[in-house]
Amino acid sequence: MRRKITIAILLIVCFILQTTVFKALAVAKISPNLMVILTAAFGFMRGRKEGMFVGFFAGLLIDLFYGNFIGLYALIYMYIGYLNGFFNKIFYPEDVKLPMLLISLSDVVCNFVVYFLFFALRGNFELPYYFIHIIVPELIYTILVTIVMYFIILKINKHLEKVEKRSAAKFV
Repeated sequence: MRRKITIAILLIVCFILQTTVFKALAVAKISPNLMVILTAAFGFMRGRKEGMFVGFFAGLLIDLFYGNFIGLYALIYMYIGYLNGFFNKIFYPEDVKLPMLLISLSDVVCNFVVYFLFFALRGNFELPYYFIHIIVPELIYTILVTIVMYFIILKINKHLEKVEKRSAAKFV
């Protein structure tokens, strides 16, 4: 129960930061994607199931406030969390290379899927422009924010695991 409440608080805080503070700090109208960072991080830290859970609710928040269709971003982010969950077995908290790579790939994949669903299907085939002016700047900004945010999420996850182990030991 504590983990679910913590995840809900993290989702709300990241959503508020992404839509307010980082929109104000946007460079050329580009801001980092904190929801991808959170979804990918919980995917490779906790596994496919929790990655899907966090991704679904992260995407649902975006759908409810900014989406054209309810459920589309929820589906995209759910898949991002699920796919990152496959790397749970090779995840080592001390090694920051894998998380940086996975979060970067998740952001790029998310942006390509959004491009395909929202622009290419409508006949707007300006992928080079979208790539240079949207995907690359957001990727760079997201990587810079990931450097700080990853360690915060990692610390919260370690604390939750420690509390869960203590609770399990008391139960037995």
